[in-house]
Amino acid sequence: MMEKGTVYLVGAGPGDVRLITVKGKEAIQQAQVILYDRLANPKLLEFAPADCELIYCGKLPDRHTLRQEGINELLVAKAKEGKRVVRLKGGDPGVFGRGGEEAAALAEHNIPFEIVPGITSGIAASTYAGIPVTHREYGTSFAVVTAHDKSEDGKPSLKWKGLADSIDTIAFYMGVSNLPYICENLMKHGKAPDTPVILIQWGTYGRQKTVEGTLATIVEKVAAIQFSNPAITLVGEVVSVRDQISWFEKKPLFGRQILLARTSTTESKVAEQLTRLGADVIEFPKWKKTAVNIDKKIIENIHTYDSILFASPESAMDFFTILFNHGIDLRRIRADFFVHSKKSMKVLNERGLLAKWADEMGHPGSLLLVGENHHLQHKGDGEAYDIMMTGEKQIDGQFMPVFLRMLEEAHLDTLIFPSSASVKPFMEGLKACGLDAYKLIEDIKVVCMGSKTSLAAQDAGITVDYVPKERNVNSLVECLKEIGE
Repeated sequence: MMEKGTVYLVGAGPGDVRLITVKGKEAIQQAQVILYDRLANPKLLEFAPADCELIYCGKLPDRHTLRQEGINELLVAKAKEGKRVVRLKGGDPGVFGRGGEEAAALAEHNIPFEIVPGITSGIAASTYAGIPVTHREYGTSFAVVTAHDKSEDGKPSLKWKGLADSIDTIAFYMGVSNLPYICENLMKHGKAPDTPVILIQWGTYGRQKTVEGTLATIVEKVAAIQFSNPAITLVGEVVSVRDQISWFEKKPLFGRQILLARTSTTESKVAEQLTRLGADVIEFPKWKKTAVNIDKKIIENIHTYDSILFASPESAMDFFTILFNHGIDLRRIRADFFVHSKKSMKVLNERGLLAKWADEMGHPGSLLLVGENHHLQHKGDGEAYDIMMTGEKQIDGQFMPVFLRMLEEAHLDTLIFPSSASVKPFMEGLKACGLDAYKLIEDIKVVCMGSKTSLAAQDAGITVDYVPKERNVNSLVECLKEIGE
């Protein structure tokens, strides 16, 4: 009889991927199956193993992708297959996340499970908007309240008198549609009409938006700008401290929504830096790397090459791992090392090795080109060379629907090509997703890192708007600031 797996009900936090707990991230990294919601940031899925099965359970306002009963059944079924299953939920599983229902279903079938708390949006979104939910001068009590329930009309049945009289700060979850009803009942039961109110949409994301008012004015303000969920409605005098301690919205790239063409994990580091500065960054495409058989003749004759050219930082790291695994002493190599980038140079320098730039190669003698399948080309003077393929990289098709959902909720303003090698895979990836690349980018600014990258984009029929002065993140950030002015 197959041993049952374990289910982890994981709180993904409110949106900013860095707010995931250590335990939550560990669960994702070890998962064999992940069932994830709309409000869980899809970027968290990139922590999952390459062979992990991803199942979307998200609910949109106009449709339900998978009903709750179906989710419960799927959790049980996957666990009975002996799988490590993660149920990834926005915010905290126990705060309006139906985590209790899922846990009960698992308990009923004797499925082992753990609940991993997450930061709930009522606290995180408020904090990112510059509002502590408690404050010694403005509020010593705080409540989280659902703004809709299972009643026929969807309006919450609450103890309005207690909320109005006894709670200083109230966070209503998903309350945009019922906002008139909420404000009316709070004022009817004693809350002053001039009580401050703020709505926070997409809290903790770079696309976070807010609208402020009072119980008497907020309904009209929200209607005027067609504000929508996902949003938190925060009611209380503590909202007034926002002007003094707002911090997130002051970040230099706050509000920017960027699409980054990705060829390797090094671009993800660029994305992390831009995110830290307040931007929302979508990376595409997601690559899947598979191992390949290494030509034994090349390994055996590694000492005979005059020159070795590394096509990427990853291939350089893989090269040394391959040699070690085959029992090859690095001291046997007599070749000169050549690289295309500073990142590749750094990989060699960290191992106490010196390298030269590929442009300085001249006549390399017997040459070995080391790289992955998608960049194994050397534009030399027609000399022959051998190839060591360190891995095969393909666009991960499982992430294409994830990317499409991210695009649906984004309003992109900038596309960044970090290298010339990023242009072709990006265009081909969009085509594979059924998207017209030129239509997608026609209203956004295109930034290319370096003249070679700019030429590659232009050869692909793309209009380039900006090329940073230098090929580094600081210069890129200055360029993005200029675009936003």
